[in-house]
Amino acid sequence: MPLGFPPEGFVSGMAYEPRPGDVFVATYPKCGTTWMQYVVYLLLGGQPLAGGRLLGDVFPHLEEVGREGIAALPPPRLIKTHLPRTMAPFGEVARYIYVVRNPFDCVVSFFHHTRGFVKHYDFAEGRFDDFFECFIAGEVDFGDYFEHLLTWYAVIEADNVFFTTYERMKQDPEGTIAAVGAFLGLTGEMGPERVAQVAEESGFDRMRRNQDRWASRRPEGMPPFVRKGIVGDWKSQLSAGQVRRLLDALQTRTRGSGASDLWPDVVAEARAVAAGAGGATNAEAPVRDGA
Repeated sequence: MPLGFPPEGFVSGMAYEPRPGDVFVATYPKCGTTWMQYVVYLLLGGQPLAGGRLLGDVFPHLEEVGREGIAALPPPRLIKTHLPRTMAPFGEVARYIYVVRNPFDCVVSFFHHTRGFVKHYDFAEGRFDDFFECFIAGEVDFGDYFEHLLTWYAVIEADNVFFTTYERMKQDPEGTIAAVGAFLGLTGEMGPERVAQVAEESGFDRMRRNQDRWASRRPEGMPPFVRKGIVGDWKSQLSAGQVRRLLDALQTRTRGSGASDLWPDVVAEARAVAAGAGGATNAEAPVRDGA
């Protein structure tokens, strides 16, 4: 858990009993959490957040505010969690939206997130190579990426689970928004105009403005919370050896589950880089702000 998260919030949060109408957005960190939260918030009638208003006030983090903080919300309760399904409050009466991002981009984004939140981590001067070792060993916030993914992938067919990828959201934001709306029971309210409005307001250009809506202010010289929002940024950061190790972990850890087939294009690119066909740079290179 990040420094500053109260242990009692973590413990009581796991003991929260889901109620009818609850909507959970569940992710491993840096997999499109805030993006999906904002989509859900807007779909359920929330007004676009102006600067100074916090998404976390209306869509809080379970492990931070605990059971009492969630129970005090008016229905429908909107709940963010980074817990694996085996630790998260999970019940048939609630709806769960799970978003996962390819591990190559996830580790890069997670690195920048970690070094930028100086109040939660002592890593402002940390090196990517060191963070990579922690990530691949599962010694980062919320544990092992692959274990987390598999716990939620196991319920992909459940009627109350909507499973998608960050890459699918990027490729077809309006289609994803329409599908999320249908999952939330909003089919009659999801005309093309409504979908387009939500897509525009939750788009990258809008979300990178007034970033104090999403998180506490970061120090000068650190990359912003909403940073690049692209697929394939890993090619500018990972070495070929790191690509090979992550590729091997993805294939080995998810073998037989089907989860390894979530990103065929990314995996094909990773194989080319791992084989020495170029693309990734040396991870020893100095970190550039906003990289």
